[in-house]
Amino acid sequence: MKTDNENKVIIFDASTLISFAMNGLFEEFKNLKKIFKGKFIITKDVKREIIDKPITIKRFKLEALKLKQLVDEKILEMPDSLGVTDKEISDKCNEILSIANNTFSGRGENIKIVSVGEISCLGLSKILNEKGVRNVVAVDERTTRMLGEKPESLEKLLRKKLHTKIISKKENFKFFRGFNFVRSSELIYIAYKKKLIELKNGMVLDALLWALKYKGCAISGDEIEEIKKLK
Repeated sequence: MKTDNENKVIIFDASTLISFAMNGLFEEFKNLKKIFKGKFIITKDVKREIIDKPITIKRFKLEALKLKQLVDEKILEMPDSLGVTDKEISDKCNEILSIANNTFSGRGENIKIVSVGEISCLGLSKILNEKGVRNVVAVDERTTRMLGEKPESLEKLLRKKLHTKIISKKENFKFFRGFNFVRSSELIYIAYKKKLIELKNGMVLDALLWALKYKGCAISGDEIEEIKKLK
């Protein structure tokens, strides 16, 4: 039987980990893991995106090595630590990809809206939901979160970005209900509230949130102001 600690999971997409890595927030990330009563998990597809591929590119090698250290230290763990196999995730990913990339179309073609890494996170989340394991998906990329939270709004966003009429299979929307999401901005706010940030300055929360925004976190200036009011 799993303990309470094992029954609580954050599944990290590449986008959130890259936001932390590009801002050098490795110690803050480690400190968050220390207070989290559960597991930080990445899939093999996410590992490929944040470690296996960038470690071969000089520009991204340092961040990849530091992220690899998080895996070596078991701060980030793989799904097998939860008893979930790669085949289970692969099968679930195929199901989700088939539906996700056939939900919106424009100019007579289906629109591919999500990557394999993101889909693997959603697949693992669905598997854990079926097993009764509480989980949240950490993803900074807007499209994936909108697909799970507001697919109707995603239709409008695609129409605006592609400047064309978008046809959506609304019967697919219900398939993407039930996911819980968090961004790096919310995680860094928790770190700030829990006094896990070493830099002590009244402007540090503002600085952290804007730094994450400029490194890829899909958060608006208005949202940053709302988060700052919470302190």
